[in-house]
Amino acid sequence: MGHRAGLDAAKNVIREAPKCGIEILSLFAFSSENWLRPRAEVKSLLSLFAEALEREIETLIKNEIRITFIGNRSSFPRNLQGLMAEAERKSATGRRLVLLVVVGYGGRWDICQACRILAKKAQAGLLAPEAIDERTFEESLTTSGFGAPDLLIRTGGERRLSNFLLWDLAYSELYFSDILWPDFTATYLQEAVEDYRGRQRRFGRTPRQIQVLHGG
Repeated sequence: MGHRAGLDAAKNVIREAPKCGIEILSLFAFSSENWLRPRAEVKSLLSLFAEALEREIETLIKNEIRITFIGNRSSFPRNLQGLMAEAERKSATGRRLVLLVVVGYGGRWDICQACRILAKKAQAGLLAPEAIDERTFEESLTTSGFGAPDLLIRTGGERRLSNFLLWDLAYSELYFSDILWPDFTATYLQEAVEDYRGRQRRFGRTPRQIQVLHGG
């Protein structure tokens, strides 16, 4: 019941996101560590995942929402992998919102798989080790092409990243809410966005430098 309520919360946030000026929305649906949960719960989660994809894809398409899945799909059942690929294909033309559904994902896993990609290129003579920099590394991450998140919202009173987008969140603004995810409504999303808009993002610069950059 909790997971179903969480799905309803996700639908509400997806509907509200474009109204808040959000162009890319990432939802952490299933982590690499979630495979460690009781087998019955994992089975229920995967069943709900497949059900939601089949039921909601047409609504996403109608609302011009492009869905993309990020993470290691290889451990998921083949039918679910097929549903993910089909949803990506059908919604590919969506321009109103990019919805990144993060599944089978772990920040450390993503960093390790990026290292393997670069190591293989270097081993094959396609990439000099000294040519590896932040840009080439980011291009090997599964999040490549989407940019770093501006804002991370963590619900449920938790105060940790839980292995989520570890590289990408280096300079993201963090917002913590005591509201449990199933109870997280559009109003709470609006509050988080308003809080974010009131912050000054400096990226290592001084406040005065930021003012100058913005013509202040």
